[in-house]
Amino acid sequence: MAESKLWRELGLTDREFELIVEQMGRKPNDVELNMYSVMWSEHCCYKHSLSSLKLFPTAGERVIQGPGENAGVVDIGDGWCAVFKIESHNHPSAVEPYQGAATGIGGILRDIFTMGAQPVAFLNSLRFGDLTSVRNRYLFDGVVAGIGGYGNCVGIPTVGGEIYFEPCYGGNPLVNAMCVGIMPIDRLVLGKAGGVGNLVVLAGARTGRDGIHGVTFASEELSGQSEEKRPAVQVGDPFLGKLLMDATLEVIEKKLVSGVQDLGGAGLTCALTETASRAGTGVVVDLDQVPLREEGMHSFEILTSESQERMLLIVEPGKLKAVEEVFKRWELQLAVLGEVTDSKMVVARHHGVTVAEVPAASVSGGSPVYNPESREPEYYRRLADFDPLILPAPGDYRKVLLKLLAAPDIASKEWVWRRYDYMVRTCTVQGPGGDAAVIRLRKTGKALAVSTDGNGRYTYLDPYRGGMMAVAEATRNVSCTGAEPIGITDCLNFGNPEKPEIYWQFRQAVEGMAEACRALEVPVVGGNVSFYNEVEGEAVYPTPVVGAVGLLKDLHKHCGISLRRKGDLLLLLGPEVLSLGGSQYLKTCCGKVAGGLPEIDLETEKNVQLLLRRLIDEELISSAHDLSDGGLAVALAESCISGSIGAEVKLKEKSNLLLDLFGEGPSRVLISLDEKNMERVRKLAGDFKIAVCEIGTAAGDTLIISCGGDIIIEVKVSAMSAAYKEVFSCIME
Repeated sequence: MAESKLWRELGLTDREFELIVEQMGRKPNDVELNMYSVMWSEHCCYKHSLSSLKLFPTAGERVIQGPGENAGVVDIGDGWCAVFKIESHNHPSAVEPYQGAATGIGGILRDIFTMGAQPVAFLNSLRFGDLTSVRNRYLFDGVVAGIGGYGNCVGIPTVGGEIYFEPCYGGNPLVNAMCVGIMPIDRLVLGKAGGVGNLVVLAGARTGRDGIHGVTFASEELSGQSEEKRPAVQVGDPFLGKLLMDATLEVIEKKLVSGVQDLGGAGLTCALTETASRAGTGVVVDLDQVPLREEGMHSFEILTSESQERMLLIVEPGKLKAVEEVFKRWELQLAVLGEVTDSKMVVARHHGVTVAEVPAASVSGGSPVYNPESREPEYYRRLADFDPLILPAPGDYRKVLLKLLAAPDIASKEWVWRRYDYMVRTCTVQGPGGDAAVIRLRKTGKALAVSTDGNGRYTYLDPYRGGMMAVAEATRNVSCTGAEPIGITDCLNFGNPEKPEIYWQFRQAVEGMAEACRALEVPVVGGNVSFYNEVEGEAVYPTPVVGAVGLLKDLHKHCGISLRRKGDLLLLLGPEVLSLGGSQYLKTCCGKVAGGLPEIDLETEKNVQLLLRRLIDEELISSAHDLSDGGLAVALAESCISGSIGAEVKLKEKSNLLLDLFGEGPSRVLISLDEKNMERVRKLAGDFKIAVCEIGTAAGDTLIISCGGDIIIEVKVSAMSAAYKEVFSCIME
């Protein structure tokens, strides 16, 4: 075997093979080598990112379970907790968009109900190439269909997300899926194989050859040969997934299981080694007991298959009959594979022969941790030195606004989310289209606000500041609803970390995110790293995506982006720190991605969010909308369109019109309020040391923006709505 160097074909290096031999005390056989190869793949072991991830703050007074389990768990009071996580399914979606996205939804769903939580919401964060390409339209359409196809079938609402389009994502789309669940705290179950003599039980779908070495596929760059790896893409069955969810939740609620682990990446190998390693135990299993979909499957295929809709249960012998009755009622297959031992070894037998005997902790946690070389990319200083203000100002700001509203990054994503069932279960108080979605918690009178945010252009131009801004925007969007951010999960999408420039981007972004999390006092309770997002050596933008969850203690006080009453005053909260660097204006109207990002003061960001939540709690404002892509003009337009009300706005005299209208900067929020509340709002803003500027009123059916007596933009809300809402129907239908 050593002569054939099989380990290289399986993605392991010579040094890693030597380390395996050292940890095992002997050379692994071919089955064991396959087990190591999937578990020591980048996708599973995070060998290039683990040292950086330790920078994140992961503890807090609300944190019940942080990173290291299937999902993070945060206390939301009244004996309840929120469970959430985000993960990527990028490479599978690049070669088979429908199934790649659908199984991404199925996988993140299992991560949540495996803990004992009832899933209540899906979100996503998507990136594609330019939609002028037929191939990119095919990927976009397939991914959206896959998300809706799985989510709608399992009856969980898809309530929010974000979508961006950049040329760099053309061959390697990013498909990040997030799920949020809730449960009583005492229902929490972990993925541990505890209790010597307890039974190891496999539930759900039969095992086939789909998805074998899927994690290895996800741990390498895409190339012209990637299409040939379609067998590495799993195939989902949402109807079976729904049954598995209901059955698993029932046995957890009845306390019939002591440990639960879903079978996702690396399949049975991952489930067996991780549950044993976490518990400090071992397991012995008979692969002849695994229900198969195909004849003649080899031992390594059974152990590494990533067939979907499967669950590993740890069951006390005396409770097996009750577990069998539950799964039989849900018409699901159940098979006892073996039992928990005290050996700390995972032993697999097949056809009466021991085919694998590996140390659980070695396979699931013994991989090397790398600290790759880091080097600032050549482009960084060059693009940062570009001054967008040297470009000629546009002659017609009205046309600029309409062009930005029709830009795919900004335009209404209704074409996408109308294909999702975002009202199923009737707990969606505020769905897609706002800063954050709001989900009713029926038994407590509270609500959760959830959002996903990230900007690849920002992070490409300045990874450190871009990472900070991703955390700031996600939490700010949650605060705009009135909710307090209580935890985040992240999906870090980058190129090949073995390239010094890519690792520099990654490390800088993580450091920026960690600093923002500390300043805003929001812990990271889990997430995912997706490396090797490259095609033929060209990487995607470094794209950290942040999923934020906030707690709204009084559901009835939630706030949205819509202007609600004519005559309401319009105020701008936050600093006048603006830049056109990396802006949507620069990209859409000038065809450039360049320039320096504006500075972000994290103390100001924290106080803006505290002020927002105070204003909403005291019911002093009618709407709140974060200023992000497209700046003030686009935020005004979106609030007007959402509320079907116009606005009259006056900019300061001697303004830099281009910067004031379309410049982007952090910690800025547009609010509307009844004039009678103005004095109290100004008082609170002063208390929190936040600048507040009155800019106009909600009025009529037209957005009118003037400066020094001159009208700069005058456009009907109906015209803005047409530009904003018809983009994708024209492109895709």
